[in-house]
Amino acid sequence: MDKRWIHATMALLALAGSAAWADKEKATAAIKTLVPDVSVDQVQSAPLPGFQEVIVNGNIIYVSDDGKYLMQGMLYDIENRRDLTEARKAGIRETAMAAAPVAERIIFPAKNKKHTVAVFTDIDCGFCRRLHQEIETYTEQGIEIQYLLFPRAGTGSDSFRKAVAVWCDKDQKNALTHAKNGEDPGNATCTNPIEAQFQLGQRVGVTGTPTLIFEDGSIQPGYLTAEQMLQRLERVEANVAAR
Repeated sequence: MDKRWIHATMALLALAGSAAWADKEKATAAIKTLVPDVSVDQVQSAPLPGFQEVIVNGNIIYVSDDGKYLMQGMLYDIENRRDLTEARKAGIRETAMAAAPVAERIIFPAKNKKHTVAVFTDIDCGFCRRLHQEIETYTEQGIEIQYLLFPRAGTGSDSFRKAVAVWCDKDQKNALTHAKNGEDPGNATCTNPIEAQFQLGQRVGVTGTPTLIFEDGSIQPGYLTAEQMLQRLERVEANVAAR
């Protein structure tokens, strides 16, 4: 093989890599021009030619390669009829949830488990209580519910106090059930993951409760009956199988 051809090819690859790196640097600089203190998690080429995909705290922003233009919203693949932005967000959520220790969740195990659903919940949330009233129906149908506590009012709120007290109870499941029935769980404190779970919820796009996160990283705000959840889980299962 002609060595000149090899050297030329290597030079072109180096130039392409350098150009790609420059595009990423411009995209990062563009974001920091608008929000100087922001932490950029990741930058990569976007599915849209001429743009970079920038991940900031779980959110996706598209920045032109020259750093002059910014877009945020749904990027839709018409040919394949697929929301590329949501698919990417689902991947980010899946990774984030996988990194969150299962031991730090309050788990209601299923009989003959078929599915696992992570649920961000607030003790004082009406629809969260409605979902919890069906906990036995979910588990009997093979759906394991893994609760992460997400006091919507944030740290220092009364809901946060209740979440900590429930977590610190020696019987967390029983304490959570009683708290969701309107009983005050008290003021117990201990080392707990509540603030970390609240921050995790914000990163994965939780804006209200209950919010369900499925095994493929897809998200469902709000309450679902057991029947509705099973239907959704069938779609999730098909999505995972199609990968």
